[in-house]
Amino acid sequence: MQILVVNGSPKGENSITLQTVHYLEKRFPTHRFEILHAGQRIHSLERDFTPALDALRQADLLLFSYPVYTFIAPYQLHRFLELLKASGVSLAGKYATQLTTSKHFYDVTAHAYVEENCHDLGLRVIRGLSADMDDLTTEKGRKEAEDFFRYVEFSVAHGYAEPVPMAQPAPAHAAVTVPEAPGTEKSGDVVIVTDLSPEDHQLAAMIARFRAVLPKKTRVVNLRDCDIRGGCLGCFGCAVSGKCVYTDGFDAFLREQIQTAESIVYAFTIRDHSMGALFKKYDDRQFCNGHRTVTMGMPVGYLVSGNYRLEQNLCTIVEGRAQVGGNFLAGVATDEEDPDRSIDQLADTLLYALEHRYNPPRNFLGVGGMKIFRDLIWLMQGMMRADHKFYKAHGQYDFPQKNWGRMLAMYLVGAMMASPKLQAKAGSKMTEGMLMPYQKVLEKTDGKK
Repeated sequence: MQILVVNGSPKGENSITLQTVHYLEKRFPTHRFEILHAGQRIHSLERDFTPALDALRQADLLLFSYPVYTFIAPYQLHRFLELLKASGVSLAGKYATQLTTSKHFYDVTAHAYVEENCHDLGLRVIRGLSADMDDLTTEKGRKEAEDFFRYVEFSVAHGYAEPVPMAQPAPAHAAVTVPEAPGTEKSGDVVIVTDLSPEDHQLAAMIARFRAVLPKKTRVVNLRDCDIRGGCLGCFGCAVSGKCVYTDGFDAFLREQIQTAESIVYAFTIRDHSMGALFKKYDDRQFCNGHRTVTMGMPVGYLVSGNYRLEQNLCTIVEGRAQVGGNFLAGVATDEEDPDRSIDQLADTLLYALEHRYNPPRNFLGVGGMKIFRDLIWLMQGMMRADHKFYKAHGQYDFPQKNWGRMLAMYLVGAMMASPKLQAKAGSKMTEGMLMPYQKVLEKTDGKK
């Protein structure tokens, strides 16, 4: 096969992910591997996409190679896919797969995002490989990489591919009513971060209604007006100091203009199954905060124009972002059916969360994500000093190994359950004993607020 490796890493040849591709190239010499450094060359490709088109037309198989950044692919690959779609090149019938490296933090949403866009392009998708960053250095990891590529060969040889999802209907934007804002002075500070083009009248109306009905002072930050000179480079220059190597002032802008607000509301029109490349650039550059959940406790909301309920992967990303960050998701207002009511509900819920400081416990999306970060920062504390200091200060090193009392109690319970005689003697008293701590709480609880 003629294989085009679309390297989405901004590090180019120095990409850790790409080293696994080079390993496969050595192990499978009968195939021809051509590497397109899409991530590193994204600015030149914006000026002239022709070199990419020539390589794409010649390829039998597209292999997207990239590290997972902030729930999806890096901004640079995000932008490449935008350019690819805009080019109008026909890729129908060609095969596509992907290879990523990460610590498995939301690698599933990254893979789903690339698959969705490949389906849009008419590509025949083969399930990709999600590897740990260190897998290539282990015998097990190298075997898994080879097994993956043999599976790719098998799939192409037999004409097998992932099922094509049902086509989505064109977005049916319901009309939005913008009431007059009350004349009373508002207090507070809710920032609305948006990617708003002059032509996007629907999203502009949604933002206008939200600002009118929310009894809080709001301000709008349009990312199109911000000087964000490039996407995250993955250089880890901010790991110790928290300061980005870019000199565009984004880190100061983020901390002084966004994170100081009472609440953040994100407003966007769905583009390519995501919030769009500009929002992805903004998200990736937030790595100047490392893995620190600096806005935890802050409620967040979304204003979304498009078929949001049909974008299940995007729904997971939106909820996952809030869960991992320790933010109450006050709602996602859309224009799919009754945008006025949806926006009003978001405003009411956000106000309730602010007034009552409502922030429920995390679910699996948040707990699982934070456990991955916890273990990662603990191992890399020597380099990620700012993250380590933050995690220590906020009690995020919640390793279960330190809960010696509960572990000892479980040993005693296990020993009792292992004895048939004790089990028969205890009978239902075992369950009753488990309920004792909860019954004590109920006994002490009265009906007062």
